[in-house]
Amino acid sequence: MNLAYAPARPDTGGTAGSDLAVEATGLIKRFGEVVAVDGVDLTVRTGEVFGVLGPNGAGKTTMLRMLTTLLSIDGGRADIFGIDVASNPHQIRQLVGVTGQYASVDENLTAAENLWLFGRLQGLRSSAAKARAADLLGRFGLEDAASRQIKNFSGGMRRRLDLAASLISRPPLIFLDEPTTGLDPRTRGQMWDTIRDLIRDGATVLLTTQYLDEADQLADRIAVIDRGRKVAEGTPNELKASVGNSTLYVQLTDADRTPEAAALAARILGEVPALTPEAGGLSIALPDPNRAADVLIALRTAEIGIATASVRQPTLDEVFLAITGHYAEPTSEESR
Repeated sequence: MNLAYAPARPDTGGTAGSDLAVEATGLIKRFGEVVAVDGVDLTVRTGEVFGVLGPNGAGKTTMLRMLTTLLSIDGGRADIFGIDVASNPHQIRQLVGVTGQYASVDENLTAAENLWLFGRLQGLRSSAAKARAADLLGRFGLEDAASRQIKNFSGGMRRRLDLAASLISRPPLIFLDEPTTGLDPRTRGQMWDTIRDLIRDGATVLLTTQYLDEADQLADRIAVIDRGRKVAEGTPNELKASVGNSTLYVQLTDADRTPEAAALAARILGEVPALTPEAGGLSIALPDPNRAADVLIALRTAEIGIATASVRQPTLDEVFLAITGHYAEPTSEESR
């Protein structure tokens, strides 16, 4: 799918700092005595995909609603393309598109009617809104469902239509708030492909997600949010490297030779590999990923048969556990 998104250029009036899509410092949001967002700093560069990763209740959606003027900012400051969010909410709304966790379309209208209505609400003439609706339905693979009421759509179709609605005005910055929550794996993959198309065509995206693999697949940089605070930030590889080395997993053809293989790997690497619960398995921490070849060559030279072998970095799930002390387990509850 080629969305040919061509985002509109933001008119910032020459404001300093407009080369950044988002610049937030010390964001705070309180609900009574609860501090939902507690001093979060974010910098999103124009043209990148920035992921905000955290479990339900971490404060991701609250922060996004602050940045999109849907919630007031109780402390700190946020700029979108150099424009202060708190002081210029109307201008900010012209610069952003928002796709939430749940479709914001009218279930009793058809897909075409929904997109036409969004176009009219955003100031397009009726004919222009109709043409834009038809264009988006085609680009998102929904042209055959243009005349169907939304209440008859699947979850994945609703989510694609909601994303299409957020692109009516071709905003230069797109906020995606957990866009694949509740979708089956196949539909999630389709949404990922749609998001990748937007990225290739020049969109700037801020993505909140509770899915570690989603952040890993899509984001250039990731901020890890837990209990309202930013606890880490970096590229996916940087975050993984911060908590440990790569690991070599080896399954032997002869389980009886596992102790011999472990001793051999220890001599080469200078440390004792951990034995996995599976018979004949070794889990070997590597000081350098390139040392995996040394171990495998030594095993082969010793004529120790290898059934399977693989090297992997720590997962983002392991990163989250190391940073916060608990896993980022997705739940069915809506996050704040």
